[in-house]
Amino acid sequence: MNAPQTPDRKLIPEATRAARVQKLVSKNGVEAWLVEDYAVPLVAVEFAFGGGSSQDAPGRMGTSSMLSALMDEGAGDLDSEAFHNAMDDKAIEISFSSDSDTFHGRLKTMTRNIDAAFGLLKLAVNHPRFDADAIERTRAQMLAGLRNEANDPDALAAKAFREAAFEGHVYGRPSRGTQESVAAITRDDLVHLHRAVMQRDGLKVAVVGAIDRDRLAILLDDVFGALPEKTTLASVPDVVLGNLGQRKIIDVDVPQATIRFGLPGIALHDAEHIPAMVLNHILGGGVFSARLFKEVREKRGLAYSVHSQLLSYRHTATFVGGTSTKNERAAESLQVIEDEIRKLAAEGPTPDELDKAQKYLIGSYDLRLDTSTKIAGQLVRLQIENLAPSYLDERNNLVAAVTLEATHKAARRVFDGKQMLVAVAGRPVGM
Repeated sequence: MNAPQTPDRKLIPEATRAARVQKLVSKNGVEAWLVEDYAVPLVAVEFAFGGGSSQDAPGRMGTSSMLSALMDEGAGDLDSEAFHNAMDDKAIEISFSSDSDTFHGRLKTMTRNIDAAFGLLKLAVNHPRFDADAIERTRAQMLAGLRNEANDPDALAAKAFREAAFEGHVYGRPSRGTQESVAAITRDDLVHLHRAVMQRDGLKVAVVGAIDRDRLAILLDDVFGALPEKTTLASVPDVVLGNLGQRKIIDVDVPQATIRFGLPGIALHDAEHIPAMVLNHILGGGVFSARLFKEVREKRGLAYSVHSQLLSYRHTATFVGGTSTKNERAAESLQVIEDEIRKLAAEGPTPDELDKAQKYLIGSYDLRLDTSTKIAGQLVRLQIENLAPSYLDERNNLVAAVTLEATHKAARRVFDGKQMLVAVAGRPVGM
């Protein structure tokens, strides 16, 4: 069940972004970033713990995903229906999610309902019920999704790529689990993971809206202050995308081939990350302006869409992309993609391409910060990535400072002399 949507709005003019971010520490040591704004009686909270699917036990893949789905399915003395009714009655939104490295939570409420909202959040974080009926209902939903994915070329290509890219590493496992692993998850597995994840030394919190720091500090202590201080998460080793040059073909009787490709990328804190980000926009991240879009779709009509992106995880960085095309044109499509990548490595982008990419990346950055919820999410992301609030103001300057030489250097580093890992689901001709 979803709570009714509460209003959102634009906040923080560009020149004052970092200046308006307050850092606070509660009496119990809960740290948070706060942006006060009273124009609308709304408060948005985003928070994150270390954890995610990388913490799923062997044979229990999907536990983190199931945990995130169950956190608001009853807590304390409220069963699932009562908990959702309590949110609905006051238009409170509480939800949870997980990715490879992080367990996320979010809250949005009108200020008149702050006490009730934080009270429900406290129950969800500290005392989720994990009732048997809620577990089985969530398990059934997850299993239905996995059955659908079993015949989905996109999901099959992504699975084959992930398993080959991170062979033997937790990143190579399916975050939503398998039919067997999801069926095997027990209530004890959920309780164990909850205890491991919900700990204060990995907690990141951001709050945006009509609340002052003193009141927020009290509420944060109420929600998070009783959590254990030290994490008990399992260590995860660093990993580099592997099996380069290999092509994994998953036979699926469909008319189109779904292609996934990738290489090792450039990590977020690497000096060449921003030039690589601009470079990727030029290659395949810019949609209509991207080279791959022009060459694959516009000039040859090989595919409806084609994309690429840089991804930074806590323990690896990757360059990945994909497209879908007719089986008989899959080899040609991949050849065009590889040719454009080699050309970019050899020659770099043109001055016009760099100029357009910089203008787009700078101009579109405001769209990541145009609502209270988005701002809170960005502030948590900065904390997770160990970036200061000043990045909100510096980011566009860093993009503007990228030179042709820097993008060419990044292109050579990522692409030059390397053979991509490729996974294809379908019946591609000539591959």
